[in-house]
Amino acid sequence: MKFIKHFVVSYLIFAIASFSIFAADHLNFKATQGLNKGKHVVFLAGDEEYRSEEAMPLMAQIMADQGFDCTVLFSINDNGIVDPDLQSSLSHPEALDSADAIVMSLRFRNWSDEAMMKFEAALMRGTPIVALRTSTHAFNFKTDSKWAKYSFNATPATGWAKGFGREVLGETWVSHHGKHKQEGCRSIIEATNKANQLLNGVGEIFVTTDVYGANPPEDVSILLRGQVTETLEPTSAPVESKNNPMQPIAWTRFYKNAAGKTNRIFTTTWEPQLICSMKICAASSPMPFTGVWI
Repeated sequence: MKFIKHFVVSYLIFAIASFSIFAADHLNFKATQGLNKGKHVVFLAGDEEYRSEEAMPLMAQIMADQGFDCTVLFSINDNGIVDPDLQSSLSHPEALDSADAIVMSLRFRNWSDEAMMKFEAALMRGTPIVALRTSTHAFNFKTDSKWAKYSFNATPATGWAKGFGREVLGETWVSHHGKHKQEGCRSIIEATNKANQLLNGVGEIFVTTDVYGANPPEDVSILLRGQVTETLEPTSAPVESKNNPMQPIAWTRFYKNAAGKTNRIFTTTWEPQLICSMKICAASSPMPFTGVWI
């Protein structure tokens, strides 16, 4: 018990020292130096599978060390507890009003009108977006909702066939191309885009996330493809029948929105905990999209 008490006290001291502001329903991390001039990055955590409520604060803290002011928003229940299963909740959506970039790890959300209006306003401003894993199917509204076009399975009649994922990010939910929790993924750099700044210092990466099926439109720049492997071990052999062709797992695009502004988009079908393997979250060097994406 004495050890547990000391651990809890130490954790609280660490938390208070680490967070510039600790709010009841969101987190703020202030830039620790001036490299990126305190531009405001808003992280949206809300999925039931990949623990984005843990990964997003970690990413935000890394980004603060790169000179960004960061805010992390969550799904919060009526007891003030983070609840990823509460798909209707987004805490403190007003943070989106000043977002210079959005990093999202969402799945099947159906936020309130207030939250959706804030999100759409940020989109229409041309805010850059980094979208992770299940963000391809970030939203799921009823067919009679004013936000139905955002749903992952939206019909053409809504205005966005296959919703926000396909329309904005470049793909919606398609399939598990690899066996979920059985087959892994080895990254292969797309040769035609190997000079892209986002790939500076990025080599082969192995992850235990299976490969998603994806067929983004021709206007994307594919950065990485995913080689399906037989097991979740890094030395695993490829599954040849699933690697011809290999599915795209990371790409960029420029999306011209209805307001005439252009959003810079980075989409990856990897889960958020694993993106820190790429230089996108490298604490040892400047963020590769510094001056590029924000």
